[in-house]
Amino acid sequence: MESIKQTAQQVAEAIGAETNPNAPSNSGEMPGPSAYPIHSQRDEGKTVGIQAEMGKDPITLKQEGDNGYELYKAANKLTGKKAIVTGGDSGIGRAAAVMFAMEGADVAIVYLPEEETDAKDTERLILKNGRECILIPQDIRDEQGCNRIIETVVQRWGRVDILVNNASVMYDTPSITDITTEQFDRTMKTNIYGTFFLTRAAVPHMSKGSSIIVTASQVAYAGPPSLLDYSMTKGAQVSMVRSLSNQLLSKGIRVNAVAPGPVWTPLQEAAMDKDTLKQWHQSPAPIGRIGMPSELGPAYVFLASSDGSFISGQTIHVNGGAIVNG
Repeated sequence: MESIKQTAQQVAEAIGAETNPNAPSNSGEMPGPSAYPIHSQRDEGKTVGIQAEMGKDPITLKQEGDNGYELYKAANKLTGKKAIVTGGDSGIGRAAAVMFAMEGADVAIVYLPEEETDAKDTERLILKNGRECILIPQDIRDEQGCNRIIETVVQRWGRVDILVNNASVMYDTPSITDITTEQFDRTMKTNIYGTFFLTRAAVPHMSKGSSIIVTASQVAYAGPPSLLDYSMTKGAQVSMVRSLSNQLLSKGIRVNAVAPGPVWTPLQEAAMDKDTLKQWHQSPAPIGRIGMPSELGPAYVFLASSDGSFISGQTIHVNGGAIVNG
């Protein structure tokens, strides 16, 4: 970990980030780590992150909102496709959902009822791009609820072309002895059970050319000590992608994962207390900063579209320069 910090510092110095680390350039350069007020939703007792209540909203290259996403150039890569994105209300899920819509797909987003405000913001951005949006408030730990998600989409659109299993929970906990059974249960059932339940229900409604994408994480390879239960689930997801790909390739359905590095989303504010969050902000990726959700969105478009037609069973690492193997 220390070597990663040193590398990040060296890169920052090389690109001159130390001269003004908090000022975005006209080319879309991201602000440095100290640009964000430290606001922990975990300190407020919240188990899920709400983007609308973050200390500083995640930005999409310039800013998120009516004028956001302007640096992403869509090319009708997903025209007519029907997509489902879990955790699509905010963060990386929102970026994927909105970029899918920009590329011509209709998108159903799945979220927890308490995330309704964020979901409405995502819906507005999808509708603005001229696509349909289905809002589905549902905890994916519920097996029957996952079945209802697929039934809702199929009744409306007739099929599922793209499934993004993005919803996850994460809690920074320094010792295994501090991980409660309640926390362990919620993490496993959200990240693993939910991914499995929804995928199992969706596959019968997917056909040749369809794509399943899982949001894994670089922690599956790096093993940070305070994210034990979360890392376990991400490792399981990577293994699921490899095995399920081998199972579904004969049907023409591709299965891949995206493994983000440090990215500024509501997940972090819900996972960490204020002190830990401050330390996280000061330990960016080797590129010299923390990533933004919009920098992950294009990877999902790539894997969902025909551009990724020869890719399956793989994990794309979008992590700001960290070298991982496995």
